[in-house]
Amino acid sequence: MQLIDIGVNLTHPSLARERDAVLARARQAGVCQMVLTGTSLEESEQALTFCRELDESGQQLFSTAGVHPHYASQWSADSARQLRALLQEAPVRAVGECGLDFNRDFSPRPQQEKALEEQLALAVELQLPVFLHEREAGERLIAILRQFRDQLPAAVVHCFTGEKATLYSYLDLDLHVGITGWICDERRGTHLHPLMHDIPKGRLMLESDAPYLLPRSLRPKPKSGHNEPAFLTEVLREVALHRGESQEALAAHTTATARTFFDLPQL
Repeated sequence: MQLIDIGVNLTHPSLARERDAVLARARQAGVCQMVLTGTSLEESEQALTFCRELDESGQQLFSTAGVHPHYASQWSADSARQLRALLQEAPVRAVGECGLDFNRDFSPRPQQEKALEEQLALAVELQLPVFLHEREAGERLIAILRQFRDQLPAAVVHCFTGEKATLYSYLDLDLHVGITGWICDERRGTHLHPLMHDIPKGRLMLESDAPYLLPRSLRPKPKSGHNEPAFLTEVLREVALHRGESQEALAAHTTATARTFFDLPQL
């Protein structure tokens, strides 16, 4: 089986300090391609650097570039200029992580919306897909996306954790959906189980969001307590269970979807 992890925070210190070993374990587990997440201009630059340093072939590591809503208060005209330049680099395959977070509200909501709208405009200009973050902001995110959707090539709601009505609203906008180890959490993720049937083939992708969201069902657990791409197989197992699919079939169609979405090479 081949798997593609569409969301890896490899620039996080817990992964970056042993990045070669992390990538080796991922490959051993069948994770053949990864998209490194950029959450700020600095981390987007670092993710791009990692792609170049760790993947001389240009076939396995790719990245996103964007400004997370937590950092939206730092957004400026110069941010847009820097981001446009990053998005034109070959390994960078999507705009993001961008979106709205009305749960923590680390940046004022008007600034979150402004940063999101300007990043969506860049995605339209450069015809790149979008890697979206949303927490407790589904209705507002949908309202903003509607203004851009006809001109966007594609968008994925990364780490979907919402309810059925929100999922259906995203699917009605022809968005993709990323599922993480949240679905493996018996305390807060069980509402996702019946929703797995509702995500059509061609819209579903898998992600670790490492080093976050270590699957709670994973056995044995790593001593570090950190998630990593090698554990994407546990997300695959859980999603396949609740979709009533074999792990092989799920791996095949989610990998094909990710390749198309991010325009990744066949291996």
